[in-house]
Amino acid sequence: LLQKPVQRKHCRALLWGVLLAVWEAAWGQLRYSVPEEMPKGSFVGDLAKDLGLQLPALQDGGVRIVSEGRTQYFVLHGKTGHLVTAERIDREQLCGSVQQCVLFEVLVHSPLNVFHVEVAIVDVNDNSPTFSKAALDLEIGELIPPGARFPLEMARDADVGSNSLLTYQLTSNPSFTLAMKENPGGKKQPELVLEKALDREKQSSFELVLMAVDGGDPARSGTVQVRINVTDANDNSPVFSKRIYEARVAENLPVGSLVLQVLATDADAGSNGKVSYSFGNIPEDFRVLFAVDSESGELRTASPLNFEEKHKYIFGLEARDGGGLTDHCEVEIDITDENDNAPEITILSLSSPVPEDAPTGTVVAVLKVRDRDSGENGQVSCELSGEAPLSIVASSGGSYKVVTASALDREQASEHRVTVVARDRGRPALWSSTELVLEVSDVNDNAPVFEEAAYSAYVAENNAAGALVLRVQARDADAGANGRVSYWLAGGSAGAAGAAPLVSVEARSGALYAQRSLDYEQCREFAVEVRAQDGGSPARSSTATVRVFVLDRNDNAPRVLWPAAGPGEAPGAASAPAPFEVVPRSAEAGYLVAKVVAVDADAGRNAWLSYELVQATEPALFRVGLHSGEVRTARAVSERDAAKQRLVAVVKDHGQPALSATATLHVVLAESLQEALPELSERAAGADAPAAELQFYLVLALALLSALFLLSVALAVLARLRRAGPPAVLRCLGAQRFSVAGAAFPADFCEGTLPYSYNLCVAAPARAVPEAAWPPPPVPILSAFRLSGRFLPFKRFGIYLIPLTF
Repeated sequence: LLQKPVQRKHCRALLWGVLLAVWEAAWGQLRYSVPEEMPKGSFVGDLAKDLGLQLPALQDGGVRIVSEGRTQYFVLHGKTGHLVTAERIDREQLCGSVQQCVLFEVLVHSPLNVFHVEVAIVDVNDNSPTFSKAALDLEIGELIPPGARFPLEMARDADVGSNSLLTYQLTSNPSFTLAMKENPGGKKQPELVLEKALDREKQSSFELVLMAVDGGDPARSGTVQVRINVTDANDNSPVFSKRIYEARVAENLPVGSLVLQVLATDADAGSNGKVSYSFGNIPEDFRVLFAVDSESGELRTASPLNFEEKHKYIFGLEARDGGGLTDHCEVEIDITDENDNAPEITILSLSSPVPEDAPTGTVVAVLKVRDRDSGENGQVSCELSGEAPLSIVASSGGSYKVVTASALDREQASEHRVTVVARDRGRPALWSSTELVLEVSDVNDNAPVFEEAAYSAYVAENNAAGALVLRVQARDADAGANGRVSYWLAGGSAGAAGAAPLVSVEARSGALYAQRSLDYEQCREFAVEVRAQDGGSPARSSTATVRVFVLDRNDNAPRVLWPAAGPGEAPGAASAPAPFEVVPRSAEAGYLVAKVVAVDADAGRNAWLSYELVQATEPALFRVGLHSGEVRTARAVSERDAAKQRLVAVVKDHGQPALSATATLHVVLAESLQEALPELSERAAGADAPAAELQFYLVLALALLSALFLLSVALAVLARLRRAGPPAVLRCLGAQRFSVAGAAFPADFCEGTLPYSYNLCVAAPARAVPEAAWPPPPVPILSAFRLSGRFLPFKRFGIYLIPLTF
């Protein structure tokens, strides 16, 4: 151990060892020693190494020192793990006469444990012997023979061991010497010994110096002046009846109670034989606790006694006669313990909350129980009161550990309240209690549980997309995120992908919604698997089956299979040719003509069909079965009945509202098929008439479209020619050929009529009819300006046409 230089008084203590670390497995204690008066921060011991602790645990605050009292004398260095002094320690103030007086616990949080550390404060000779008085006055009669002894006041030294009081020294004087006597307490009592007879007439007083020296290195001393007054003859000193007076009193003795009575006698008479009693050199705190009657010698309590503060008092009493002679005795008072202190419970550490999966035997709290009484009065037992999976285990040094006795379950109890009861063995026993509240933190050990293992939902078809189907709910006994449940589709009758187009689930509420409109005729029922998953890590989940039944609605009309007819066909509406049946004219009533066959895609009442004859050529001739759809003759067929009969039957379901379809049946009354053929031919011709009429209208429309197209082309060509100027063919016509008055040709213009001349001029090839062959016109009739306007030629059907104006 290296420390900065300190005063010389510390050297010896430092040499024989500042550090003493002893691990005692039986008691779980560490012992150190450190000199007193060391400066703040002085090294005491490597606590982390001795306890096997890791430095990160120290830096995180996982280790702390718990000591009794308000003053913390030692601290743990967080970076090095060294135990150092928190302030300067004065052993005399802290410990008094007890050498090993500092005891504290080191509390380790992870894992929770407690270690007991005892530190012995090594005494340093920092106190000199002292006397209670600055001077001691003695009166010695001149007739006292040599060899008489006079006890002197003992010095007090607060140090202990070798540093305590060692010897006394008296200044040299031929009349007196110093002797020392060891009292029963092991202390040295100085006595003044008269060496030769005194003569008051020669010397009436003496002044000596008594020095008390301790055994420290260097030694310390204290002095007191001894003043001796030589008196006239008082040849008898007071004498106590006992050299040592002993008493045992209870600590709860009332103030003013008699402890003991001392007695000293003096053979002299008068004032020389009158004895008075007083305290010797005793500490001031003794004078506060006890009082002595100067005349009777009764020693009584002046203040309450407390065994826990001090259980034995040793001090001296002095008897003095009127002549100044004294005698001394020693009083030893033992304080007996009374069970006046209840146990004190201190919670050193409480690990709350504790996870519910903590193993059995986990330390959740460390307690310190202390009873200031002694013996059986200070023997304490602890127990837990209350129903909880906890137990208490005794440790060393009055420490107890509260551990888990069985598995914890937060879902059954989120906290445990137990009362720690500490009871001593006194009569009557005293006890104290404190309450421990242990919270249990949640662990994700519970999967969500659905309210039902399987759900059934009923949804009418043709529902709106997004309609609510069902709401599932799962509960998780855990708390927080571990108990927060989300819902997902896990699969179904066609797996998750097959169920997804039909329904969806809201993650938070568990509500199932239809993704689209359902059709009973396509899907009457389906099942999906809904998974409930909590928010723990790892997450837990469970599944439930939801079976959805689609309820039918009357959304499908009956469909007639025979005779073939369009669904929903109204009576009398035009349709494709209906089948026919031949009924002999000899048929009687009830003759089966045909059977109307119809189906309905709906179910239940929506698919119950009924048949009714709504139209017939001869209404009284036929009837139809209400439920069978059979068409039968209602009476016998007669010759007056028309050969061709047309029947219209309606098929209705029983939905609300009801839907229907019609069927048309043609009946021919004939004895045989050959007889019915003419009727069928007429029926076919009648059926072809509408087709021929439709063909006519189609041809007419095509012709009109063609004409419109040709007209559009002609107009386009004419517009182009007007922009291009007169064509070369018009050069065959002179301007003189035309009359200004009109558009007629002259008589000698050409042979033939006007149309002929027109065709000849224009249609002849250029080689056959050259331009020179045309005789020039006598006078110009048409100007170029007029030819460039509306009189331009145009081409149609491969020839040029010249419009003429008359």
